[in-house]
Amino acid sequence: MTFVEELKWRGMVHDIMPGTEEQLKKEMTTAYVGIDPTADSLHIGHLVSVMLLKHLQLAGHKPIALVGGATGMIGDPSGKNEERNLLSEDALRHNEEAIKNQLLRFLDFDSGQNKAEIVNNYDWMKAFSFLGFLREVGKHLSVNYMMAKDSVKNRLETGISFTEFTYQLVQAYDFLHLFNEKGCRLQMGGSDQWGNITTGTELIRRKTGGEAYALTCPLITKADGTKFGKTEQGNVWLDPRYTSPYHFYQFWLNCSDVDSERYIKIFTLLSRQEIENLIVEHQKAPHQRLLQKALAEDVTVRVHGKEAYETAVEASGILFGKGTTEALHKLPEDVFLAVFDGVPMFDVSGDDIAGGVEIIEFLATKTSILKSKGEARRMLKEGSISINKQRVTENDVVNDSHLINNIYILVQRGKKNYYLVKTS
Repeated sequence: MTFVEELKWRGMVHDIMPGTEEQLKKEMTTAYVGIDPTADSLHIGHLVSVMLLKHLQLAGHKPIALVGGATGMIGDPSGKNEERNLLSEDALRHNEEAIKNQLLRFLDFDSGQNKAEIVNNYDWMKAFSFLGFLREVGKHLSVNYMMAKDSVKNRLETGISFTEFTYQLVQAYDFLHLFNEKGCRLQMGGSDQWGNITTGTELIRRKTGGEAYALTCPLITKADGTKFGKTEQGNVWLDPRYTSPYHFYQFWLNCSDVDSERYIKIFTLLSRQEIENLIVEHQKAPHQRLLQKALAEDVTVRVHGKEAYETAVEASGILFGKGTTEALHKLPEDVFLAVFDGVPMFDVSGDDIAGGVEIIEFLATKTSILKSKGEARRMLKEGSISINKQRVTENDVVNDSHLINNIYILVQRGKKNYYLVKTS
């Protein structure tokens, strides 16, 4: 299966310029994707472009990841209905390094003719004078041509600055530079980038008479039409400082059946046969969520590693009733707190716990998890109360042997009601 055929069955082709498939069949082709460093982490929306590069490399072609140190200083108007805030140069340089380090995980940078490269357009744009740019680039593309692009047309009512208007010229020059210096003949990106990419192919044609090509992927949405990759906490980031591996894993695990069928093709490297078999098995027993589990495992392992994935699985079991006291005590504090984020929390004195406190006193007086000693006594008799996933009776005592990470105690009432007790 060719590179384009692979993308098509995965649902990863939105637009493709005539001649692109023929170029890719003819010879090893260098292609690039650009990512502007607007933050110091990629989010899962960026993974689509990264997967384009990964499939390109697996098909024997050469991928280039362009980190937009220069374009990031301008702001891309594509898909935006208002002007972006400009970042400081120091912030951009910091973001560039962080993104470069993340990209190293996904592509092969070490071997073969088609080993991946990372470039930064700031390296060739920083010495360009304003007058030089107008003569070298601006002269070759008319205002009429630029105004016809959707990224500009869609902003005419709300307004667009000259800075963002010229963004497509800077991106076009990137393509020309890589065409001349790296033999790059193909640019890829999201469907909102089609106008910017084709401006680049046009600049190459007018300046050199050469042939260059474009391929875009659909913008990923949920089945209900809402934005992909957004949660109540905001974007789902690849950096564990912003999205914990546990929450990252849970995002994929909680995808709908319809979305999981699409996402497993886009975000994993599983083969067509493996995916089709998974879909058939999932349809036989949807409640087992085989698709979601396979999707969550593949993406979490590639982004965070096997150990973080296994910890996330174990943590999920704890929350949904399958965990053990032993597993709970093994969880690192950050994972433990991520699992029980938002759970009601009570503070107690560490001295009280160290000396031991009767369970009824603990539930009704020290913490007020339950309203009264009578309610505590009744629920304990019913077997409705667990401490650290272990059922307790009215004769039990809570002491410092129950402390998780030497700080916390987990109380569970019934199947779904959790409370955290924090000692101080």
